Amino acid sequence: MITQQRLKELLNYNPDTGNFTYKTTGYRNRQKIGDVAGSKYNNGYIIIKIDQKRYAAHRLAFMHMTGSFPINSIDHINRIRDDNTWVNLREATTSENMQNQSILSKNNISGYLGVSYNKSMKRLKRWSSVIQVNDKQKHIGLFYTAKEASEAYIKAKQIHHPFYVEAVQ
Repeated sequence: MITQQRLKELLNYNPDTGNFTYKTTGYRNRQKIGDVAGSKYNNGYIIIKIDQKRYAAHRLAFMHMTGSFPINSIDHINRIRDDNTWVNLREATTSENMQNQSILSKNNISGYLGVSYNKSMKRLKRWSSVIQVNDKQKHIGLFYTAKEASEAYIKAKQIHHPFYVEAVQ
């Protein structure tokens, strides 16, 4: 496991850009002093190899700034996985981190998070809004439009999940 001291020996971190740059020349001169460290993986995160071990750049940024790795996850506030600027990173539990996502299920027909067509109330033609609170589903209500249901969901999300950052929908 890397230490803050070792990290700072090898790399500079710019909290305003989120980039790490090399302080030394690398193995077989593949990287030069000042080159940006790391590469973007398929999952969208920047990974940096140090002493034959791979580290996520956002976790290294946390170590660089605080002196230790986070106990929990690191949440990218703006949901951009390669934006490792210090103001965009915060420690979060897995549950808190999951609340700050904007990915719709492939089965979602409403186009909104937390909103579905209530099939059991088909004759009423209503949209249902549901939120997860403390690992339990909480029914918010039935609405005439998916947009109304989404607005209610966002209000509930802001109350129950303060880590939530509203996405443009």
